[in-house]
Amino acid sequence: MNKKFNYYWRLFATAVSFTAFGLGGLLLWLLVYPILRLIPGSQSQKTARAQKSVHYSFYIFIGLMHQLGVMSYEIKGLEKLNRPGQLILANHPTLIDIVFIISRIPLASCIVKEKLWHNPFIKGSVINAGYISNGDSEKMIRDSVAYLKAGGIMVIFPEGTRTVPGKSYKFQRGAARIALQANTIVTPVTISCFPSTLTKQEKWYQIPDRQFHLAMQVGDDMVLDEFLAIEPKTIGVRRFNRYLQEYFSKEHL
Repeated sequence: MNKKFNYYWRLFATAVSFTAFGLGGLLLWLLVYPILRLIPGSQSQKTARAQKSVHYSFYIFIGLMHQLGVMSYEIKGLEKLNRPGQLILANHPTLIDIVFIISRIPLASCIVKEKLWHNPFIKGSVINAGYISNGDSEKMIRDSVAYLKAGGIMVIFPEGTRTVPGKSYKFQRGAARIALQANTIVTPVTISCFPSTLTKQEKWYQIPDRQFHLAMQVGDDMVLDEFLAIEPKTIGVRRFNRYLQEYFSKEHL
């Protein structure tokens, strides 16, 4: 009886959490961002304010899911994050990975699917926080490199989409190109979720039979010198991309 009650409570709490997420996104777009834009400052300052607003809203969302008993979490190596010009490369097992990471980074940009520019719950945040669209791959790379070289922090999922459980990693080369062209701090973040949930193949209401646990491990910075020295540059990108795949595969053994 208690197990059944726990399941339905978590299902209800999950619905409450995602409803709050959607309403929070609308509130930011319709109320918070217009007010922030009225405060004097440069465009970069206005973007930073929006990024902080997203950070706090994500922090509240993760806290809500935790307090309602939907999830538990742990973070190791958080002190390695939040450095200017840092590129954070992470695997992508669940729907809320970017929410989880940005909830711990007050000022960060990320690459967002083009279709989210038309999502009323997300649109306001991706525009005001200066997130980068993946609609044009070359422009995406140029904008990402410029942002990092200017001292910004970026979060990128090299897979480009959520991991398919049970299948090997298959990284796109965009993240490797950005890393080598920017030649900045590259920090790997490994995310694990047990039991598996919120994958690309599952709807939000297909919850596991118990509370899920999300773990984030921040690794040591990656050394790029070996890959930067390779000519032609396309070969260096290919080898670094393979190195990334092998790194994250080993972390999940």
